[in-house]
Amino acid sequence: MKNPILAIGSGALTLGAHTNGVLSLLFNTLSWIVTGPFRKKPVNVRTVFQQMVFAGVQSVVIVFFISLFTGIVIAMQSAYQLKELGAVIYVAPMVAISMARELGPVFTALVIAGRVGSAITAELGTMKVSEQIEALETLALDPVRFLVVPRFLALVIMMPCLTLMSDLIGIAGGFLVGVFNLKINMYRYISFSFDLLTFKDIWTGLIKSLVFGVVISMISCYVGLDTRGGAEGVGKATTLSVVLSFILIVLFDCVITGIFFFSNV
Repeated sequence: MKNPILAIGSGALTLGAHTNGVLSLLFNTLSWIVTGPFRKKPVNVRTVFQQMVFAGVQSVVIVFFISLFTGIVIAMQSAYQLKELGAVIYVAPMVAISMARELGPVFTALVIAGRVGSAITAELGTMKVSEQIEALETLALDPVRFLVVPRFLALVIMMPCLTLMSDLIGIAGGFLVGVFNLKINMYRYISFSFDLLTFKDIWTGLIKSLVFGVVISMISCYVGLDTRGGAEGVGKATTLSVVLSFILIVLFDCVITGIFFFSNV
């Protein structure tokens, strides 16, 4: 029987090795972004735009509906309690602040991790097990520059854009409930929403989305490039990528919220 202490120690070493691997991949990616224009083979702009379309434009519909229904649900749930206090007008800022600070960036990140992150891992994992990565290295093409950097840039650029859209659509969902169900004057609803919504609420949500974009891209690319075991390994790697991304999104969300709203920052 395997010693449990040794097993724990081995797991810690493996976790440390993977953490170092992800950080090393992030360093190499940033290095290519900064120094790429000064090298003979800079990052392919066309590939970046293709990834932006896949990660951003093709995710608009699902983000739209999730954000719309989230705003509607928040408005209905909060109105149920606020009616008892005679403060139903506070549904407006509650929806706006909740979407901008928390639900907009987090829900968008979870959607992108499930849709885009899994696709990146599956694609890179398939290339890994079919030895296409080795073929690129044989042709003197750096896999980080050729495969990772375009996906990293696409997610980092598109995540804040999708988050802003998610915030606005969520507020619009609350607006539908507030105006057509709660009978709040539409101009008063809009005014009250943005009177209490501060610039800090917006930019902290955008910082979260930027961090989430880095997390999703790095985890999905690292797990994909580390795939082993043929088709079965690709499936396991894809599942692992999504699970790790979800966990880290919630973890970083907690940390960033603590820094900006429960400290003196």
